[in-house]
Amino acid sequence: MAGKERDTARTRRAVLDAAAAAVVAHGAGVSLDAIARAADVSKGGLLHHFGSRDALLLEVAEDQAELFRDAVAAAVDPADHAKGRLVRAYVSVTFAALDDGPAAHDYVVLAAALSAVPGVVEVMRLDKQRWDEAFAADGLDPDRVLLVVRAADGAAVAGLYEGGYDVEQLRRTRELLLALTREDGPLVGS
Repeated sequence: MAGKERDTARTRRAVLDAAAAAVVAHGAGVSLDAIARAADVSKGGLLHHFGSRDALLLEVAEDQAELFRDAVAAAVDPADHAKGRLVRAYVSVTFAALDDGPAAHDYVVLAAALSAVPGVVEVMRLDKQRWDEAFAADGLDPDRVLLVVRAADGAAVAGLYEGGYDVEQLRRTRELLLALTREDGPLVGS
């Protein structure tokens, strides 16, 4: 039975990855046939696992959020016990993805395309709520977290509007954001 479970997990992973790539290439209206071909599964097999195109794309959105959360959790420095360690990991993972150029672009395109799928906005809202709770427990001033996280997210999107990423600007932006996480007080006086 363990072999069947591994095959099911492997098939689900292949379908989720193929669906994500297909949405980036063709938009959220991509056909199930195209996704099934890319995943090397039958359309019937795909529907067996996911039920419908919208259910599949909703699962892609959930999967992408989980993959990012897992990457950030893995990036938390075990030797870092100071306030803001989760925010630093978030910045590090975000900028590491930007170093990979096309992957960062693809993630932004994927998120934008999926936002039109029924239920995905709620997935994004729940994911933001999880991040807000995790960041609140991280110990930094909430305004500091807001600024750093929004700036990191904005840096990820900026390359789409600027026709690419300036490596030196990315390096400097990352340094500045990480420096902001090394203090824990308010950014401005109350």
